[in-house]
Formats: sequence, C-alpha cells, structure tokens
Amino acid sequence: MTSYGDAPASGRTPFEQELMHAMNRFANSADAPDFDAPQIERRTRRRRTIGIAAVAAALIAGGGGTALATSVAGGSKASTPAATSTSTQSDDATTLLYLFSDGATTRIPLAGLSLDMAKPLLEKTQTKLGTVTKKAVKGCKPNSVLEVTPHAPKTIKPGDTVSFTICAG
Repeated sequence: MTSYGDAPASGRTPFEQELMHAMNRFANSADAPDFDAPQIERRTRRRRTIGIAAVAAALIAGGGGTALATSVAGGSKASTPAATSTSTQSDDATTLLYLFSDGATTRIPLAGLSLDMAKPLLEKTQTKLGTVTKKAVKGCKPNSVLEVTPHAPKTIKPGDTVSFTICAG
C-alpha cells in the first residue's frame, strides 16, 4: 500500500485506487461459466420424450390401449365399445392438446378411458379437473370419457381447467 498523503490527479485516494485494482484482479481471475446449450437442449428433449413414453405406457398398461389405438387409427370404426361411442364425434372431442413451456405440443387421447384413468393424466400435466357431466349414450362403457373441454385444436397448459363428459351407462 502507499501513503495517503496526496491525492493523485485522477481524483481518487490511494485507498480507492487499491480497492479498484483488487476488485479488477478478482474479476479477471474468475473463469467464465461454461454452458453447453446443445447438451442442455438434448437432455430436455430426452426427458420430455421419456415422459410422453411413460404416459403412453401407463395408458396401455391401464387398459387405455384401445383408446390409444383408436386415436392413432384416425377414428376408424372398430367393434370396440369405446370406438363406437366416439365414432359419432370428431376425434378431437376427446383429445387434449398440451402446450409445453418451450412451445412444443403433444396430443393426449382420452377416448374410451375411464375418469379414474384420466385423472392421473391431469395431475401429470398440472391441470385442474372441472365439471364432470354424465351423458347417456347407447353402447358405451360406463364412466368412459366421451368428450373433454377444451379439446383439440385448443391447447391447454398447466393451471388450466378441463371438464369431462362421461358415459352414464
């Protein structure tokens, strides 16, 4: 350190100058953080894909395979009760279009699922259960989903409320 007798021409005291030099030395000695943005993006996509695969596996394991196959087949008329009950409606009436925070969307088909099997999907997407209306439709499986509101092509995001129309039996 230097003596504090005379202030230099810069107008700063020697203490202020030494403090500035010390802060500059500290700032210049720290390494800048290294972010691998492509790796972070790949990891995010991988986690999202695994999540979607887990939901699809849960649907298939829980007996929703028929609903999944019906929605993939494009609403073809099959002999299953779930397919016949939704053949009078558009495919989108039982499909949720979920919007992720990064702007990507995914379709969640609910045709033919029971309300008990649809509730965990709402929890997973962090959406709320709205009103549940029962509707008498001939030949449908009791408590199966006939319609969701809002449905595709409208998108839902976390915090939204989803209402169901289910088969009265």
